Amino acid sequence: MKRQGRLVRWEADRGFGFIRSPEVSADVFVHLRDFSDRRVSPQVGMALSFEEIHVGGKGPRAVAVQAMQAAASRPSPPSPRPAPVNDRRRSLPRSNPRGASASGSSGSWGMLFLLAYGLLLGVAVWTGRLPLLVLGAVPGLSLLAFIAYALDKNAAQTGRWRTKESTLHLLALIGGWPGAWAAQRLLRHKSSKQGFLVVYRATVALHCAAVLAWVFWLREIHPAA
Repeated sequence: MKRQGRLVRWEADRGFGFIRSPEVSADVFVHLRDFSDRRVSPQVGMALSFEEIHVGGKGPRAVAVQAMQAAASRPSPPSPRPAPVNDRRRSLPRSNPRGASASGSSGSWGMLFLLAYGLLLGVAVWTGRLPLLVLGAVPGLSLLAFIAYALDKNAAQTGRWRTKESTLHLLALIGGWPGAWAAQRLLRHKSSKQGFLVVYRATVALHCAAVLAWVFWLREIHPAA
């Protein structure tokens, strides 16, 4: 799929770098040989267009890379260039007040849901419907999920082997979903990929349904001896 972005890092001695695009959740790996015009000298800040691919479970990679404008230090040509206009258009999604408002609203609902979940666990432990171990297991699983997200984002930025999405969903399902939610908000990782978010929300719903079923139903059917 055709994307647009800017070169935010370039290792000239090693011949690779990373492109940041508002259309991709992680920085995109690019190698010198992936530039269509081999005469181009990549520079940080250069506006680029590229095709996004995924190879071997690693992070996104750019191919068929083309420079959209010359480096900022080059004198302006006599004819007007449309690139600055395009740059402003690409920046609109990040500064869109409606988008920011929706994100803030989503974060507020998520925090309220998290507080309700914590209150449920606290009351269930207090009344003996859940073991005290739960109050340590949930934060531990959340920390593990947060670390998994952080490692996966680092791998995406450095072109290393990625963590499987099924692993991230499994951590959320068994109780680490609060840590996954925090990672999506704080690390800005997996927070815009709709397909992933649909499955993540389903794991949260299944986990909470299982907890509610145990506390209010299964516990009554099979009371402790």
